[in-house]
Amino acid sequence: MTATLSHVADQSTKTVGELPGSHTHRVRSALGLLLRLVLSLVFGLPLVFMIVSSFKPDLQIFEDLGSLNAFLPVGTLNLENYLGVFDRVPFVTFLVNSVFISVSTVAFGLVVNSMAAFALSRMHFRGQKVVLGVILATLIVPFETMALPLLWWVNTIPYFDGSQGWLDTYAVQIVPFVANAFSIYLFYQYFDSIPKELDEAAKVDGAGWFRIYRSIIMPLSGPAVATVAILTFLPAWNSYLWPLMVVQSEELRPAMVGIDYFKQLNVSWGQIMAYASIITVPVLVMFIAFQRAFINSIASSGVKG
Repeated sequence: MTATLSHVADQSTKTVGELPGSHTHRVRSALGLLLRLVLSLVFGLPLVFMIVSSFKPDLQIFEDLGSLNAFLPVGTLNLENYLGVFDRVPFVTFLVNSVFISVSTVAFGLVVNSMAAFALSRMHFRGQKVVLGVILATLIVPFETMALPLLWWVNTIPYFDGSQGWLDTYAVQIVPFVANAFSIYLFYQYFDSIPKELDEAAKVDGAGWFRIYRSIIMPLSGPAVATVAILTFLPAWNSYLWPLMVVQSEELRPAMVGIDYFKQLNVSWGQIMAYASIITVPVLVMFIAFQRAFINSIASSGVKG
């Protein structure tokens, strides 16, 4: 009897282990892993090519283009391209300008956009939904269509020192991009998921709207803050067209405009790759630092309790 029961148990275990669902799960896992690998190659190979090419002379870069050597650190490798970057452009000045402009845009943007989203999500007033709809409608307007009107506008309004026009200043590279519709929407979505009972409890204790915003809502919105910081930093760091239009002084130019220096007279592709590699590092560092909070914010934005 015991032997019979053991045989039945073994057969049941074997049958469960061979369920079709288990095989399907393994196939899906393998396909998912393969898809992630393909996507990693698609998005990662250009970055690998850029970094590897930054250590090669121009002649070898073109020789390796037709083979896998273009992605491998083989051949003549040196730091000449990186040394040439500092000889050809005032790189430190450009880098400091980009850091200052990007960080300032992020800092002011977090305050302005979060306060606007707080008013739209927690406070109630007539026309609230209309205001939100108008803000979101601006997302469909590309920046290129607003560039020339914005250029005329910043050139006619008075500056802080009483002079007319903001051209060739840090402010013209920061202020127009502080308020952002997408950032307001992200904050709005996240704030809307926070229970409004917290507001009522705070009001009972005598807290005003600003105290609720500062002491309750913002401390609970770390993932949203990280997400908005990343999405604000990237366009500010990568800005090229606008600084090219409004800045003439070399000491005020950001890093992206510095790429134009390598296109003049003798084009050095190795130096271009080295320059691009250096200015990519801050973006990668920031994304890695806020990656966990960024993913948490994206995940929580789709959860409705």
